[in-house]
Amino acid sequence: MRFAVVACVLALSTVTFALDNGLMRTPPMGWLAWERFRCDIDCEHDPKNCISENLFIDMADRLAEDGWRELGYVYVNIDDCWASMERDTQGRLQSDPKRFPGGIRKLARYMHDRGLKLGIYGDMGTHTCGGYPGTPLDKIEIDAQTFADWEVDMFKFDGCYSNATEQEQGYPLMSKALNATGRPIGYSCSWPAYQGGLPPKVNYTQLGEICNLWRNYGDIQDSWDSVLYIADWFFANQDVLIPAAAPGQWNDPDMLIIGNFGLSMDQSRAQMALWAIMAAPLFMSNDLRTISSGARVILQNKMAISINQDPLGIQGRRIVKEKSGIEVYWRPLSNNASALVFFSRRNDMPYRYQTSLSKLNYTTGSYKIYDVFNDKGSTLKDSTDFVVSVNPTGVVMWHVSAPAKLGQRQFYGGGKLQGPTYHHHDNAIPPSFL
Repeated sequence: MRFAVVACVLALSTVTFALDNGLMRTPPMGWLAWERFRCDIDCEHDPKNCISENLFIDMADRLAEDGWRELGYVYVNIDDCWASMERDTQGRLQSDPKRFPGGIRKLARYMHDRGLKLGIYGDMGTHTCGGYPGTPLDKIEIDAQTFADWEVDMFKFDGCYSNATEQEQGYPLMSKALNATGRPIGYSCSWPAYQGGLPPKVNYTQLGEICNLWRNYGDIQDSWDSVLYIADWFFANQDVLIPAAAPGQWNDPDMLIIGNFGLSMDQSRAQMALWAIMAAPLFMSNDLRTISSGARVILQNKMAISINQDPLGIQGRRIVKEKSGIEVYWRPLSNNASALVFFSRRNDMPYRYQTSLSKLNYTTGSYKIYDVFNDKGSTLKDSTDFVVSVNPTGVVMWHVSAPAKLGQRQFYGGGKLQGPTYHHHDNAIPPSFL
């Protein structure tokens, strides 16, 4: 069997793997089980929180009935620990019959009847990270077809219990196999996270050809330190990561943990703002049945979502890093607009940060400013100094409407920054001040 697999891989080695599924032209949004519910399979003693069809039905009902679906949160994603420990007599994966008595196809149809989509998890190693059956090379085609038969809409392919050689073969092969089913299935690859996230081990050009999104870095935990650790890595490596993102292909810094236990309200707004600037997938991992009103307001903020979902699909960047602990982030948006985030790394007290749009390299003009989280609008000339008061570990987020037509250039070419996106006499993109 191994010889047959190797022969198949060699035969496909000259094929250009292109992910031509037309999906996820903006970052996908929805709900994902892992961070909040992990691998809880003790349904006898913890029926409300165990990984079972009831949990996913509950979350689907909340998405459909509490205003989430209309904002774009449409994916309900099963993570690890859903499967039976044994494949069926035909070699196919099967769900645990006690926890998913209706089966995955019935669950998918429950989602579809409510205008939602179902995502599922697999692993290209011998086992999943939680010890359940994996999808090694010789099982890729049958598993891809199984997911299509179940009417699954998204597939996350993890990399536990596999090596670099198997990953190099398996991730492209799964992309081809999913496309061959004829069913549009969004494809999330964990490949770069297992190879350090950076070139030369990670080929982001290839990833954009085979995956809709990919996990670049480690798993998020329910803490501010974890959010900051991930964000710092992404912005420290922004010149590598930004060119990789585009409609249909996204860097994924992992789940939104807003509404759990580890973040304050200011920190929750900060995660929402930074993930919007990064054009990150917005997969909540929380309990939508008990989420606080404050967390819901942040996650349902229409302007923050519209910034994240901007159709240009250009990932934003950090442009200012002050000794005071204030940082400024910027993202170009469609309709000649942009987004700014003023973020405080301080832990002591609110900081009054003074600057002007001209100092951030905006050109002459009068700009319409909308404060995303305070729901207030104003007009600001480029030359006018302004002060924003930023709470400790908090943000101020602005949507900035440009007053004149932008002279756009290619933002990135050949994977390298090509200089300002806009001509110097137009409303310019701020350069990096780092």
